[in-house]
Amino acid sequence: MLYFTGDTHGDAERLSKNSLKKLQNGDTLIICGDFGFIWDGSAREQKLLDRLEKFRFNVCFIDGTHENFELLDKYPGVIFCGGKARRIRKNVFYLMRGQIFEIEGRSVFTLGGGEAPESAMRSDEELDIKRPEVPSKQDMLTGVENLQEYGYTVDFIATHEPPAKIRDFLAPPQSGFAEVTALGAFLDELMKTARFKKWFFGSLHTDKYISQSFTGVFTDLVPASVEE
Repeated sequence: MLYFTGDTHGDAERLSKNSLKKLQNGDTLIICGDFGFIWDGSAREQKLLDRLEKFRFNVCFIDGTHENFELLDKYPGVIFCGGKARRIRKNVFYLMRGQIFEIEGRSVFTLGGGEAPESAMRSDEELDIKRPEVPSKQDMLTGVENLQEYGYTVDFIATHEPPAKIRDFLAPPQSGFAEVTALGAFLDELMKTARFKKWFFGSLHTDKYISQSFTGVFTDLVPASVEE
């Protein structure tokens, strides 16, 4: 079985045996951003990752806006279930941006990253600095190329951010005017052009069924099924 959940932010309880007891041998959990267990490289952090390695299921994650990308990029690149990933432990994988993975007979398109809320408080000079949390043009082009190979048809989409139209509906901008970003425009276009059964996202920190196609995930473990 394939499950989706939201940002874990390095919270050990979220990935404890009790919290994940419904997952069985061979299952796969996908975390929709802000994994947080690769943050400072400390001995405690390594012990937590070693603990995850003892699980009989795969723990996979996409990146969010709060990650230590410098540390994350040091892990070896591998091909996992047909897509590019970084191997953290034998059963723990970072699913890279714009990839499609064949997991348990289902295709999953992934695009991590996003605009951190605090970016609105940054100066123009700070905004000019390359920010690794923001998906690049190449990330999006890679996604388009991989989707083209699949005829723009996948079972599931996993992103950290939702499409801009859904974000503005769930969290209306205080100014009354929505900020247009390249990522938001890309995800809106993806929503219109791709054929998919379900889209999961984590950045809004809400467990919310929005429609038959869109689900916000946070602390719940949501089983994914195309038959629902």
